Parts: sequence; C-alpha cells; structure tokens
Amino acid sequence: MAHPKHRKSHSKTRMGRSHHAVKIRSLSECPNCREMKLSHRVCPKCGFYKGAIVRTES
Repeated sequence: MAHPKHRKSHSKTRMGRSHHAVKIRSLSECPNCREMKLSHRVCPKCGFYKGAIVRTES
C-alpha cells in the first residue's frame, strides 16, 4: 500500500477540510398549508406530498 513520502502541512490539511462544514438546509413552502418544510419530503404539519395525503396526523 502507498504511503505519503512527506508530512502534510497544517495549511494543506485545513484546505482539505474546507468542504466539511455543516450546510444550512434549504426549506420550501408547502403548497397545501403554506408551512415551511424540507424539500422532497412529506409536510410534518398537514401530511401532504405532491398534492395527496401521505401521512395522517396522530
């Protein structure tokens, strides 16, 4: 197995981790109840997804 010939500097290590930050999730508006929800998921308030009831509230 290959091994690095030289030690990676602090700068290069941190540059490699530049995309590891937690990103803000994008929210979209539910067309049925106008509540904010995650995209491509069932609305937690009304249970609608793509114009149909998927989940009943319990």
